[in-house]
Amino acid sequence: MSRIFTLDEARALMPRVKGLTEPAFELATSLAEELEGLETASDTVGAEALRERLNTLVSSWAEAIRDLGPDVKGLWLVDFDAGDGYWCWAYPEEGLDHWHSYEGGFRSRVPVAERPVPAP
Repeated sequence: MSRIFTLDEARALMPRVKGLTEPAFELATSLAEELEGLETASDTVGAEALRERLNTLVSSWAEAIRDLGPDVKGLWLVDFDAGDGYWCWAYPEEGLDHWHSYEGGFRSRVPVAERPVPAP
């Protein structure tokens, strides 16, 4: 069972979430650029090794985020269970300012101020 976060609790974790995400994103971007070059050069062995490094990086990032309590719902996408949906953050957003229902997913997210009032 996942942990339920108030908005304040989720926002309090954001410096740590961002601290894990930003360097992982920057390294992944660099590796992806290098991978593109290897693929262009038809270096299949080098490209496969780089793909493995990228997969390991993303898996390690996701595990570190989950260890903090939130869910990872996609690449650089972090959701905090609010009890009636999720507080939703995607890198490189500055703050945790969106919410979406369990069913709706990322595409249905709304600003926190527009979150429907939870049923009692």
